Amino acid sequence: MKVLFFGDTVGRSGRTALLTHIPDLRRRLDLDLVVVNGENVAGGFGITAAICTELYAAGADVITTGNHIWGQREIIPHLDRDERLLRPHNFPPGTPGRGVGIYSTRGGKKAMVMNVMTQLFMDPLDDPFACVEAELAKVRLGVTVDAIVIDVHGEATSEKTALGVLADGRASLVVGSHTHVPTADWRILPGGTAYQTDAGMCGDYDSVIGMEKTEPLVRFRRKFSQGRLQPAQGEATLCGTYVETNDKTGLAVYIAPLRLGGKLAPAWPIATNEPR
Repeated sequence: MKVLFFGDTVGRSGRTALLTHIPDLRRRLDLDLVVVNGENVAGGFGITAAICTELYAAGADVITTGNHIWGQREIIPHLDRDERLLRPHNFPPGTPGRGVGIYSTRGGKKAMVMNVMTQLFMDPLDDPFACVEAELAKVRLGVTVDAIVIDVHGEATSEKTALGVLADGRASLVVGSHTHVPTADWRILPGGTAYQTDAGMCGDYDSVIGMEKTEPLVRFRRKFSQGRLQPAQGEATLCGTYVETNDKTGLAVYIAPLRLGGKLAPAWPIATNEPR
């Protein structure tokens, strides 16, 4: 399978870039599964049902989120209706929505997508390690599902890496979101799981992690808020993680970053010659 994961999408700039490029990327990379982290897509905080519809129409298969999932209150009732919109699975029982799903891809294949949030420097949710372990015990990669993608939404690189180690050999891809900065550690772990600590953001990098620069500087320098944070509106860089898996085992055979447009140096996946 060919999988493309897009990191946190910030505001109108990131959303417009995704809507513009996803259809062409699906065709050029012959993608089986597109996962988008959309927790900042609506004005920088949260997501709406209308934006979900736009992203699905453009070619996104699943939308993951994170701690800003509640940024637009209208999304709360929608979470129980939309099976393709995920919030972190380790929210307490009874929280609206779901954090994991199994989705059909082309050719009759099945992919499990899971969204969890870490604990260090984040909201004190339930244990993400126990959460991931419990869900991986319910399926078998290469047998009951053809691919497993886990979006680890969190601050600490150590905690994300440890979750990658936990899932190694049992997931196709463990990829981080939340920090909005693409890391240079994409690789295939010893057990065959593709890993990257953070895919980066889809947004304007002439900013402070996607936000217009003035207000963040005020908050850092003066320790008070002068106004609301606003997404930067310049040209977005699309940042994503591309993975190819072995069709028999579901494990990764190739991982590479994708960066397109905006301020960051471009990066494009190179097709592999390894059997899939």
